[in-house]
Amino acid sequence: MTPGAPAGGRPGVCLLNLGCRVNRVELDLMASELEAAGAVLVDEAAADAIVVNTCAVTGEAEAKARKAVRRAAGMPKAPAVVATGCVASLFSAELSELAPNVVVEANKSLVAGRVLDLLGLAAGSVTDEGGLVSAPTPTGRTRPGVKIQDGCDNRCTYCIVWKARGRGRSLAPEDVLAGIRAAQARGAHEVVLTGINLGSYHWERDGAPDLRLSGLLDLIMEKTDVERVRLSSIEPPDVTPELCDAMARAGERVAPFLHVCLQSGSDRTLRRMARVYRTDLFRRAVEEARSLVPRLALGTDLIVGFPGETDEDFADSLAFCEEMRFAKMHVFRYSRRPGTPAADFPDQVDPRVMAARGARMRELAGRMRREEAAGLVGADDLVVVQYPGRGVSGGLFDVRVPEEVPLDTLLPVRLSEVLPDGTLVGVPR
Repeated sequence: MTPGAPAGGRPGVCLLNLGCRVNRVELDLMASELEAAGAVLVDEAAADAIVVNTCAVTGEAEAKARKAVRRAAGMPKAPAVVATGCVASLFSAELSELAPNVVVEANKSLVAGRVLDLLGLAAGSVTDEGGLVSAPTPTGRTRPGVKIQDGCDNRCTYCIVWKARGRGRSLAPEDVLAGIRAAQARGAHEVVLTGINLGSYHWERDGAPDLRLSGLLDLIMEKTDVERVRLSSIEPPDVTPELCDAMARAGERVAPFLHVCLQSGSDRTLRRMARVYRTDLFRRAVEEARSLVPRLALGTDLIVGFPGETDEDFADSLAFCEEMRFAKMHVFRYSRRPGTPAADFPDQVDPRVMAARGARMRELAGRMRREEAAGLVGADDLVVVQYPGRGVSGGLFDVRVPEEVPLDTLLPVRLSEVLPDGTLVGVPR
């Protein structure tokens, strides 16, 4: 969101995002259409309309979404509130009942048009098939994303997102290329390929081999001169030799980072989650990726307190995470989602036990991040400057840089030291 007040009598729209990177990319698409039609992005208090892009991945996320919608509806200007996202898809009636000025639009391709109708402006066109937002984006983000895939065909027992997002589907490669070129035209140095199940990218082509993610990377390297591409989260079976080879061939043009979703380091827990791999596959995938991609940093998501998780299961998960040397971990306490198989599993874990396990896992995550950062001292890297004096490295480490370096610069640095909090210091080279 870009704070401020409506300018020159133009209607003001506030955009609130909850949830994943895909949500953020979709919100940026809406922002581009709204600005093109004459709206201006403002903060909540100045808004004539507010879009709340919701997330339902956990019960806490759903509660935050409902709170955000109620708060938006209660703003002094009594704005029109358009709720969208996963909570809107799953619980439309409940959101509609929160306030009389709340409109629910689960189809994100229609949100911008709905807002423009409410504001009395002419609508353009927005699609939900994917697209790119330039850098910086209308909502003020750097490192713009391109959504190349949506939906998921897996059926993990804890997950409700597939019900909201539907089956997996992919964006045509020519649209991906066009989006990247558009971002470059507006000054983007790094773009992030995003999707709900990114590694399942699959495009069928007449008379040619089907295109997978590895082939798409090769195509991007061949057909564009974008300085750096980054992959968002990916499932372990999709970390293939072909993908790692494509990353290696690209050199610095693909960020040396993979966020591989583990969820648990216990095979017993993975079976109950209905995950489509076990720890041995994860280990092999990581070993091969590290052998092919120099200085690869590894991120992951992890759930603690899944139903039936014993002390032994948690100990196994903790030990496996330490073995994997994750540079970045998102640690979540299990959230019971009605309508999922896991919600009815026996042996639900006491919240106090979950909290204790989460604290131990986050302590490990912090230590590993500092250790992995220390291992980069003396190395050269490319840093995207996101804030005055701060940016992120290829491996998504925080890096301190001179404050005079302009924002959105892709800055070559030598990593000279690591600070106690794990932040690296980058010396321009």
